[in-house]
Amino acid sequence: MWTMPPTDSVLHVLSFIAVAAQSMTAALAAGRRKMDWAGVCMLGAITALGGGTIRDVLLGHYPLLWVAHPIYLAIAGVAALVTILLARLVHRLNVAFLVLDAIGLVVFTMAGCDVAWQVDASLPIVIVSGMITGCAGGVLRDILCNEVPLLFRSELYASVSVVTGLFYATAFGLEPNPQLWTLLTFALGLSLRLLAIRYKWEMPKFVFNGEER
Repeated sequence: MWTMPPTDSVLHVLSFIAVAAQSMTAALAAGRRKMDWAGVCMLGAITALGGGTIRDVLLGHYPLLWVAHPIYLAIAGVAALVTILLARLVHRLNVAFLVLDAIGLVVFTMAGCDVAWQVDASLPIVIVSGMITGCAGGVLRDILCNEVPLLFRSELYASVSVVTGLFYATAFGLEPNPQLWTLLTFALGLSLRLLAIRYKWEMPKFVFNGEER
């Protein structure tokens, strides 16, 4: 997430959805680890806001989002609690987990790019900022749940963030309709991530067993 609410109203609305979505993924992961309700809410907040917090610290962009706008903490906490109440009624939770995580990945990537652009960062830093914002929260969630992060064990993930960031960043030079461009970027990123899950698209793997020929 970002420190100041975005001027693009579409991205602003998507940000609320993404915070809730990422918090819900954390609640589902916490449920598998049999955490208490306080732990579920805490993990939800860390997952939803952790990537943006790391990005803002690295960019020196203050105040942090959840400090300036505590409503985001409330959204994360409520989303986690709602997930606790509804989880037993939802079938195929693994599918829900992946879809919600994909939404968070794409929206947070755009938000991270937006913040880096606000501080006049170069294009490479804009893309890295987007990737950190999109990926770091999920990595923190998985580490705290003692699991191998989705970033390192799944289909295209960080690559989706990079493609999304590059596509979104072109808007800064072309200056198209910002709301339309945001929706197009969201559709592109989400479709790419879901297709990667469906068809198991992966980056080439490095396999080395330590034996010399």
